[in-house]
Amino acid sequence: MLYLEVSLISVRETSSHVTLKSFQSLPMIKQLLLLILLVPAALLQAQTLTKNSAQATSATKNLTKESNALNFIAMGDWGRNGADHQKQVAKQMGLTASEVKANFIISTGDNFYPSGVISAQDPLFKYSFEDIYTDFSLQWDWYPVLGNHDYKSNPDAQVDYSKISRRWKMPARYYAKKFPINGDLSNQVLIAFIDTNPLIPEFYSNAEYGPNVKGQDTTAQKRWLAKTLEDTDPAIKWKIVVGHHPIYTGGSRTEAYDTKAVRSSLKSTFEKYGVDVYLTGHEHSMQYIKPAGKTHYFISGSASEKTPVKLIADAEMVASDYGFMLFSISNNQLRVQAINDQGEIIYNTLIKK
Repeated sequence: MLYLEVSLISVRETSSHVTLKSFQSLPMIKQLLLLILLVPAALLQAQTLTKNSAQATSATKNLTKESNALNFIAMGDWGRNGADHQKQVAKQMGLTASEVKANFIISTGDNFYPSGVISAQDPLFKYSFEDIYTDFSLQWDWYPVLGNHDYKSNPDAQVDYSKISRRWKMPARYYAKKFPINGDLSNQVLIAFIDTNPLIPEFYSNAEYGPNVKGQDTTAQKRWLAKTLEDTDPAIKWKIVVGHHPIYTGGSRTEAYDTKAVRSSLKSTFEKYGVDVYLTGHEHSMQYIKPAGKTHYFISGSASEKTPVKLIADAEMVASDYGFMLFSISNNQLRVQAINDQGEIIYNTLIKK
């Protein structure tokens, strides 16, 4: 019987690893057996990739707290009746929100798996939302957008739920709101919450999505978005757009039809009106991508499932890990921390005006 004697073998790259030196010191047969054991685990393990080693963040549970900031949690792709780490992520969300006194929560879509909800009385609102996000610190306002899975049933049921739930704030399929920074009305963050589903031509012929996108006026939404973003109020220090589908991604949809469709539809608008951040879900990972131009692209879509990632050209960070993001915004800087289901800060970045 062979015994493998290697140090710190773990399925979580964030906390441990097998060193090259320890691997090479093993007999050949043990090396082969070790590879057989580790390759399947590598497909399941959490993984964080950064543009360069200097950006890598050692695993820590110590949040960076910004004084006098607007704090909110961004999470997405979550509604699974508590399954696939949804409860574990929810617990860490509660702890984080409590520690920084988060002002609100943003959901980047795919709020209810597998096929959305049929009415405002659908049991999934209880099983996947009310019964999961129970921490007192998560009882403040939630601002959701619709994902493609939400379009499989009745997307307007999520709008209607705003009339039942005190914390669920979704007045329409797309909407906008100004948030004062630390209560100061002279320093605000403008956030536009959009519906990206009707912007994807292929959805109109899709048997599941088609019935609910065909009645949408994409021209009207894009005109509304332009009018919202052209606001010249000097109090607006940051402009953020929240949607479900990303424009850039290091996940499985890098050049998928939906990614390309949304990029074609929105990128020029973001450039024209100086959007600072485009925040999305859809990919079940956490990512920060910064191509040329003003806009920073963040993906937070792993609140109950994680999928593989790759480091594309403009990616600063991609992480295949369960978790969410914490945004802390002041009038001249914006900090984003990616936090996993163990409460570890796996990435921390600061953007300055």
